[in-house]
Amino acid sequence: MNKVKFGKLLVSVSLSASFLLAGSVVAPLQAAQAATATSTKADSIIATGKKYMGVRYKFGSASGQTKTFDCSSFTQYIFKKHGIKLPRDSRQQSKVGYAVKKSQLKKGDLIFFYSPIHHVAVYMGGGKILHTYGKPGVTVSKLSTWDSRINKIRRVL
Repeated sequence: MNKVKFGKLLVSVSLSASFLLAGSVVAPLQAAQAATATSTKADSIIATGKKYMGVRYKFGSASGQTKTFDCSSFTQYIFKKHGIKLPRDSRQQSKVGYAVKKSQLKKGDLIFFYSPIHHVAVYMGGGKILHTYGKPGVTVSKLSTWDSRINKIRRVL
């Protein structure tokens, strides 16, 4: 093999290796950045929701107002503040995004309860949920106390 052909072959192999290595470094970096952005958005949604701690629960509360909430108007409101549109009721919300297993729960996931579905909460991480119901109004609860009532989990972030 002459020097010119060998040089071209060496350049081709070097460039190919560079592209392969760049892809193996860039893809995980992009995935990490996306996970961080999702986590940051989830934290922001949860922080927005926590501003309404104690706001009274009222079934059928109107969308877009903060005087009272029901579970789905609450999730719809706090997600909308961060650019994510959700349908009005929990059954409709349970069809948005994609299904995840309980073992894969991440902050910001929506957890739906009962059959038929008629309650929704936001997973906060650390085994806690942010939601509204009955006397406490907007509150934080341990997921473990609601565990047996989980119907499905959806990821919208």
